Amino acid sequence: MRLKKKVFYWMCGMMLTGPFCGMAAELKPNILLIMADDVGSEAIGCYGGQSYPTPHIDALATGGVKFNHGYAMPVCHPSRICLMTGRYPFRFGDEGSKWGDFPRSAEPITIGLRMKQGGYATAVAGKWQLCLMKNDLDHPKRLGFDQWSLFGWHEGGRYHNPMIYENGKLLDDTSGKFGPDLYVDFLVDFMQRNHKVKKPFFAYYPMALCHDVTNDLDDEHVDFYKDGRWMNYAEMIASMDDMVGRLIAALQRMGARDNTLVIFTTDNGSAGASYLSVNSEGNMIKSKVVSVRKGRVVPGGKGKMDDTGTRVPLIANWPGHIQPKSKTDRMVDLTDILPTLAEVAGLSDDGVVRDGISFASTLLTSAHPENASDEREWIFIEYRGKRCVRSRNWKLYGDGRFFDLMNDPGESSPLSPNQRTEKMNGSYTELTSVIAGLKGYVQEKLRPL
Repeated sequence: MRLKKKVFYWMCGMMLTGPFCGMAAELKPNILLIMADDVGSEAIGCYGGQSYPTPHIDALATGGVKFNHGYAMPVCHPSRICLMTGRYPFRFGDEGSKWGDFPRSAEPITIGLRMKQGGYATAVAGKWQLCLMKNDLDHPKRLGFDQWSLFGWHEGGRYHNPMIYENGKLLDDTSGKFGPDLYVDFLVDFMQRNHKVKKPFFAYYPMALCHDVTNDLDDEHVDFYKDGRWMNYAEMIASMDDMVGRLIAALQRMGARDNTLVIFTTDNGSAGASYLSVNSEGNMIKSKVVSVRKGRVVPGGKGKMDDTGTRVPLIANWPGHIQPKSKTDRMVDLTDILPTLAEVAGLSDDGVVRDGISFASTLLTSAHPENASDEREWIFIEYRGKRCVRSRNWKLYGDGRFFDLMNDPGESSPLSPNQRTEKMNGSYTELTSVIAGLKGYVQEKLRPL
């Protein structure tokens, strides 16, 4: 980016972000952050999805801003580290790659603690997957949450007759109950109590939906949904949308809707297959997950580093503050959530170096996204030793493969050296920036902190 353009964005940011911070500090908006599990953009109606009705999520987009370039890691655990810390997992060395665990060194810099610094009551309900909770009953408390009601990680069921740890204790009254109902009820009660005493709240809802069941009990299967099977993907999508609708309705009933920023996103793309039943030998059987988006069949891409695995829905809604029916092509990933909410809460810089970049200015300038400051030039993605950087139109992998996403969005054929030269003639600035990005950004900016 040229210096004059950077200065222009900086000046816009000073004009827009200053008043925003003052207003946020005065109003202390409530924040409801929802992150669904295993749901790609193709499954959401407002993103062109045609397979499943999602009226409540679509309504959030109609009343707010829809990000066309939201990104996550290809699978859930690294995505959760990004959201919780504002940093990429490799920043924490071997700690960042331990599946289902959370880096000890990251505990002092979490999103929960950051919101508590802003005077917020904090709660989390849903899927944790950051520790074996039976071995660390107060883990959410150390990460900044006053209250929690969570399906831990591979310890029991998350849906029917769920295994839930609530504020340090294992619940013993979940028989015959549906986990997502309990998570939502918990958050509604939390929001109501704090709204009543005029305490700003941060409610984080990392959904169990729409991840399929797993054989969490090792020697037995978790409980079925009905007729000897678990929920299929369409049923889970319907339940997901219903839970979002219930939370929004609760905010409206308690009179807190206009002063609550709601963000909806997901942790990675849709799964390629989902456990549905058990065969006569007792083995769990999967069914493929395929959706239709804008007339095209899209298989689930969870675990892939292309758009089917990493490009996710991101919607922000705040009545009276975010322009309804707005869209932005600004690139955002999950590390950006923490600094954004900190700015919305009116917090000053805490001195912690993070990869995330606040997109708070875009929330208020969503009708004129060209005024947003500090935009990303590229997104960084990592998974099991693989890494890549991408801009809106180009993508470069650590092994040297380079793709023209405008003409090859499915990444079917990497560009040859000759093709790169030809492309450079038409898009010299962006192309050379992305190529330099892998060599410079990964080697210099992406070194361990």
